[in-house]
Amino acid sequence: MNSPILHHYEFSSFSQKVRTALGLKAAAWRSVDIPGLPPRPLLSPLTGGYRRVPVLQMGADFYCDTNIILPALERLFPDSPSLYPKGSEGAAQGLGFAWERQMWIPTIGVLVHFIGEHIPPDFIKDRKESYLMIDISREAMAPRFDEHVQFVRAQFSWLKKALSARPFLFGDLPSAADLACWQTLFLLRKNCPPEVDALLGLAANSPLLNWYDRIVALGQGSPTAMTAEEAFDAACIAKPAQVTHLDPNGDPGGLKAGTRVVITPDDNARVPVTGTLVAASDDEAVLHLNDPRGGDLQVHFPRMGFELRAA
Repeated sequence: MNSPILHHYEFSSFSQKVRTALGLKAAAWRSVDIPGLPPRPLLSPLTGGYRRVPVLQMGADFYCDTNIILPALERLFPDSPSLYPKGSEGAAQGLGFAWERQMWIPTIGVLVHFIGEHIPPDFIKDRKESYLMIDISREAMAPRFDEHVQFVRAQFSWLKKALSARPFLFGDLPSAADLACWQTLFLLRKNCPPEVDALLGLAANSPLLNWYDRIVALGQGSPTAMTAEEAFDAACIAKPAQVTHLDPNGDPGGLKAGTRVVITPDDNARVPVTGTLVAASDDEAVLHLNDPRGGDLQVHFPRMGFELRAA
């Protein structure tokens, strides 16, 4: 098996979630460092214009969104520690999705309170006009700071209680849900001054901080640097893998393989991707694309957080 290729950037906590999943899997992988905002001229054509990060590449197959990347890693590395221990797959996926959806804006509100002056203006402009559609500058977020702190503290409070009797959310082993909850705390603790712990009610020797350290200890696997040009060339010479884990006509809405479809994130960065449906299920949709330079490609999306319809 060729090593997976991760297109990511350092500041992205969602990228950190995948890097840590690769650490749990003790995987060797190729690392493509990309800009934190478009243009990304060598990645965008390979994903039909999808603009969020990270993206996982396996040859000519591209996995967009962490909620499809982690299940893909589970299939790619079935003999390594599972991201869904003890039959936790459904609960881990649902809890992780709900946590990230609810926590993202409040977490940004706390983050920019501490480091807002260091975020480049072009990054803030992009997030306001093309991504989150809100102003995440420190000045714009300041009126809701207390509200955001209360929200984040309340979420961490139940998480702390859940972890008081076990090392991880589902027992003795880490799961995809642990990584989803952890990545928001990682973003704050990595980038904010130490006083953020007290602000968020995280006392020393808290079960939450012990859990945090256990996940840090998973590492990031064994990355090897790769250029965007090399990743693009790898896609050009590869062929899309046969989709064997989905029924070609398994879409619950009745869309059939071969139908021209469009899929769009339902929350932010709502850039539609158009292609031909290869297969779909309640959980996943796979589209075939053809790029003038990249050739035949397959792009995989989760159904949670995305809208799929006929083009």
